[in-house]
Amino acid sequence: MIKNHKKPLKICLLGYRSNPHCGGQGVYIKNLSRALKDLGHEVDVISGPPLPHIDKDINLFELKSLDLYNPEDLFRIPKLKEIINPINFCEWLGVITMGFPEPFTFGFRAYNFLKKNVNKYDIIHDNQCLAYGIGLINKFIPTIATIHHPITVDRQIDVKNEKSPLKKVKHMRWYSFIGMQKRVAKKFSHIITVSRCSSKDISKEFKIPLKKFRIVPNGIDINAFYPIPEIQRENNRIIVTNSADIPLKGLRYLLESVAEISKKRDVKLIVIGTPKKDGKILRLVKRLNINKHVTFTGRIDHAEFVRQYAKATVAVVPSLYEGFGLPAGEAMACGVPVISTNAGALPEVVGNAGILVPPGNSKALTSAILKVFDNPDFGKKIGDLGYQRIKTHFTWKVAAEKCVDIYREVIDAHRRFQ
Repeated sequence: MIKNHKKPLKICLLGYRSNPHCGGQGVYIKNLSRALKDLGHEVDVISGPPLPHIDKDINLFELKSLDLYNPEDLFRIPKLKEIINPINFCEWLGVITMGFPEPFTFGFRAYNFLKKNVNKYDIIHDNQCLAYGIGLINKFIPTIATIHHPITVDRQIDVKNEKSPLKKVKHMRWYSFIGMQKRVAKKFSHIITVSRCSSKDISKEFKIPLKKFRIVPNGIDINAFYPIPEIQRENNRIIVTNSADIPLKGLRYLLESVAEISKKRDVKLIVIGTPKKDGKILRLVKRLNINKHVTFTGRIDHAEFVRQYAKATVAVVPSLYEGFGLPAGEAMACGVPVISTNAGALPEVVGNAGILVPPGNSKALTSAILKVFDNPDFGKKIGDLGYQRIKTHFTWKVAAEKCVDIYREVIDAHRRFQ
């Protein structure tokens, strides 16, 4: 038994969509697959589009879909020969009725692929798809899922922030996949999540016993995110990595804070990314009259991203909820002083190495930002503390080692019930 537990595992990671540039799912798949491979395990990745950027020594299998959310051909009309396929038809039907069918359809595509490869893998690790097809896979191959945070929180905040009854209904329809995810999640013997906060919230929202959860914090790639001491930090320069019109991310409160600070001094806010055209964020920037203080970078390469961190006086994470908080961890790895809300799992990441403020409170953000602006030595101190905290507690090697121990628990549990 001991010898068997030292044997390298054949691992399959599933990602129904694994965008390498946003959303975190592609980041999770890329870095966990690399760390597992470095520990000596065999690793394959199965993904729907958009595909993750996976290292060449790791097999990547694409399960093609209609890809109707592709920004280069958004909501295209499929050809008749495409929708003759029942799974494709379900995908198209879900999209035109304002749903989000990708988890549902990916699950059955993954099931069809894996039932032909039953003996190829020791363990299947699903990254928050939680579809009916994934539940079926668990019957013949040991399967575990990562749930990063309860998606019910996203739904609650999105619905709450819409004034139009019709838009509220649209949000409810889009999130209709949650019922499936709740049902499927209950079928697994073990569930990985990324923080104590997430385990408690998911347990409550999905009605799953807390004992089923195993906590594996996300890693931060310290080879990709690092300090650049030769670049001098600029005065009164804020960086935030969220440009989306998503209420959950709380960008509006940071914009309100910048507007208040701009009345007393020059301030720069660098927003990594591109806002939605004519969306709420751009309208708010205009209404607050802070266009000259706010710069949206658009998509930038990674080297420039790290340089932007190096120039910043402070990084702000204004989220109303985070199941983990990669933006905070990545900023800390770059040695940037971090101001974060104390929402969700963010305090578990930031610890005593940053400033924590209540979520949805622009006045608290203003006070914290001015404290860092006016006290460079204090800013350097918390920046150094953050850097050391990430190096000590949040690496992908540590995450992969914990995952492997849990995989072996799942495999043993699966054998006992066969």
